[in-house]
Amino acid sequence: MSQAAFRRHGIRESKGPVAVSHARAAGSGALDPHVASCRIVGGVEEYLTVGRLAGLAGVTVRTLHHYDEIGLVRPSARTVAGYRAYSAGDVERLREVLAYRRLGFGLREVADLVSDPSADAVAHLRRLRGLLLEQRDRTDAMVAAIDRELEARAKGMKMTPEEQLEMFGPRLYDAIGGAYSATRRTEPRIAARIWDALGDARTVLNVGAGTGSYEPPGRDVTAVEPSAVMRAQRPAAAAPCVAAVAESLPSADGSFDAAMAVSTVHHWRDPVAGLREMRRVARRVVVLTFDASETVLRHRFWLTRDYLPEFAGLFTGWPSLAGMAGAVGARAEPVPIPWDCADGLFEAYWRRPGAYLEDHVRRAVSTWTRVGPQAEQRAVRSLRDDIASGRWAERNRDLAGLDEAELGLRLLVA
Repeated sequence: MSQAAFRRHGIRESKGPVAVSHARAAGSGALDPHVASCRIVGGVEEYLTVGRLAGLAGVTVRTLHHYDEIGLVRPSARTVAGYRAYSAGDVERLREVLAYRRLGFGLREVADLVSDPSADAVAHLRRLRGLLLEQRDRTDAMVAAIDRELEARAKGMKMTPEEQLEMFGPRLYDAIGGAYSATRRTEPRIAARIWDALGDARTVLNVGAGTGSYEPPGRDVTAVEPSAVMRAQRPAAAAPCVAAVAESLPSADGSFDAAMAVSTVHHWRDPVAGLREMRRVARRVVVLTFDASETVLRHRFWLTRDYLPEFAGLFTGWPSLAGMAGAVGARAEPVPIPWDCADGLFEAYWRRPGAYLEDHVRRAVSTWTRVGPQAEQRAVRSLRDDIASGRWAERNRDLAGLDEAELGLRLLVA
């Protein structure tokens, strides 16, 4: 809640001495912990009681108590009677917590987001705005899907169960920004990590930008993309895009606050040279890539372990994660993949194996083309058989209760 909103509710910060008043429950001499004990100055409240804050936020008092107990939103003060008292800053933090929660983030993720010392209130608002726009696009697509089914029913057309459910699977994204691929979309939880890592950067160079996914809203973005096919698919409102390769960026030294690259380094001819170019043109570098070590490639992900061992061979001679991080002095942070990841990257469907049976899902990931049609067809055939027989579910039963998985995705930040 802003300071102006606090004033509208009769609340202000005090610069002078603080007096304490105790309100009593109507008809009794006892103090009501949900409405009593606010600090006041000149009759105007400086803090909100837990009951009043719960009412304004649309949550229960019990929820606020829980947030306090786990350290997520702790009141800045207590009254002399020991009751919680929330300041303007506390309310601002609660606003951020509730917004992230309603976007689907878990409490642990929310705690990390709102406790980030490099993000102020404005940074949180910008991030939330970007995430909400993504959510709005998904909602619009779902409405479009429902409208299509209503139209079909009005015409007396029968829809199979597959068609009805497909509306809310891959076809959901067909209605979102027609120039975009049906399966490669910005995943809000991953986007939050990337945008947060960009810090206070105002000018951003997006290297290997593709169709523009993950480009941060509210910043001055310039895109670099060598593929004419990909450039042609960028939405009209996307950032301006120039044709160039990562290894030879057409920009002067230090001309950007930050340079970013998302799921593209594995396409570069010389990843280390490209990363060094990013460091040359920007003071901050943020790269979403993956750990191509033997352990990760061969053992961590069931798809490559059990069905597509050829995947590991694609990265023979590829620089190690440590080597890439060292080239720009970056730290590597693990990025877990949510079970319902919206971005159809290679590992996205780790808990939804049936998606890999769909040709359009595989066509959106270069890995399948690179391993060749024989390996692809064998993998798909084996996976289909295992899903039908229940073998896949039995072999991977430990995945059923997971909301996210650590499959080697890494964020390099320098």
